[in-house]
Amino acid sequence: MTIGDKPIGRTKRRFLTPKDTSAFTHIADAYPMPSVGMGRPPVSDTLYEGMQRVDRVPDELYTRYDVKRGLRNADGTGVLVGLTTISNVHGYKKVDGKVVPDRGDLTYRGYSIADLVAGCHGEGRFGYEEVSYLLLTGALPTAEELVDFKERIGSRRQLPEGYLGLFPRVTYSTSIMNVLQRATLLLYAFDPNPDDTSPTHEIDVALSLLGRWPRVASVAHQANEAAKNRERVKVPPAQEGYTMAETVLDVLRGDQGFTRDEAMMLDVMLMLHAEHGGGNNSTFTCRVLSSSGTDAYSAYAAALGSLKGPKHGGANAKAGEMIDDCAASVSDWSSDDQVADYLTKVLNKQAFDRSGLIYGLGHAVYTITDPRAEIVKGYARKLAREKGQEDKLDLIERVERLGPQVMRDVRGITKPISTNIDMYTGFVYSMLGIPKDLYTPIFAIARMSGWAAHRMEELYGPARIIRPAYNSYMTHQEYVPIDERG
Repeated sequence: MTIGDKPIGRTKRRFLTPKDTSAFTHIADAYPMPSVGMGRPPVSDTLYEGMQRVDRVPDELYTRYDVKRGLRNADGTGVLVGLTTISNVHGYKKVDGKVVPDRGDLTYRGYSIADLVAGCHGEGRFGYEEVSYLLLTGALPTAEELVDFKERIGSRRQLPEGYLGLFPRVTYSTSIMNVLQRATLLLYAFDPNPDDTSPTHEIDVALSLLGRWPRVASVAHQANEAAKNRERVKVPPAQEGYTMAETVLDVLRGDQGFTRDEAMMLDVMLMLHAEHGGGNNSTFTCRVLSSSGTDAYSAYAAALGSLKGPKHGGANAKAGEMIDDCAASVSDWSSDDQVADYLTKVLNKQAFDRSGLIYGLGHAVYTITDPRAEIVKGYARKLAREKGQEDKLDLIERVERLGPQVMRDVRGITKPISTNIDMYTGFVYSMLGIPKDLYTPIFAIARMSGWAAHRMEELYGPARIIRPAYNSYMTHQEYVPIDERG
């Protein structure tokens, strides 16, 4: 291992190629995607359009019945559904019942994320494992405890014997997140006591997923690429002794290696994504399933499915694509007028994906600042300088500066609009050479620590199944015999 600008990693690399994966290269031919309706025209419009009409609830009914749409209060704040000691997302204060914008802060077990990042990196250490230990146990580790924790994760990087004989057969997918879900559920079959919810087993499952997910995601990505090129899957050997950030880069880079600065940049991203309060969609999903007493694999697979959504973890890729589109559409990246004109077109659904959204701006909790974005910008500047991409970073900061004002001018928005971490995530990952289909899986790998902490808090705390209510406003219907239906 070398430090600095020289690559870290092996000069020669051996790959394991499972003998039974040759048929995988033709799996797309064996299981073609069916067309909608399988070519059969509908008898009526009810099947495809009826539910859309029936289930469209008039907006005024939410006010009439005082229903908290999206579990949000009328002022946009979240409905309180539980208590936690794991983390806090702070973005506003309530004064006399009104929401007052405030500088953002993110705390893990009472520690500010800024202090955690600065503390570890100020001493030249990787910090994700320290943060993970803190989230799972509630305390910062001693030097000996941290070494033991890293070794426990490292010893679990190797996938179970026989796993790769099954896994590649089901990895063909346009979404690595879906593959990661299936891979997690498959690990259930290799656990001798998968339904055990004791603290010891829960910790062991969490450590095993922290160890295995980077490798599984890499295999899934390589399997998808192999399928496109009709090649065999190359499975990189597991490396013990690496941190999470080093492991992710190692399985992606192979013989190309990586620098310490690159690994430290990714470590910052992992620390910032490790946890974000119990109310975010994927964590709440994990808590809902955990409240039923189901197994850990099912709960984490469900959280993965939630995080995949473009309104949640998938937003980082969207923000990166928007910045790329802006760079291609604007001839002078240093022109405020040209960038503002592009953003105006985005809001008017005339540019990018025609959604009318400026990805990376605004947040459900943060109002003035997103502390994660504030932290990552400093590290991104150093890496951008090394990669010769400072002009691209300047463009992102221009979008960050001009975006809120354009949103006020076009939409008449008066509330504060902060940049969120998604604005920078895609750019950072692209500088690290991480493929776009792995942006959200890496988010999931980082968030595993937070999910595990919240799952165990739910299992051993409230011990009551989460069961909110829905207000039914339908009218009574008389049953009509099938021959009399029009």
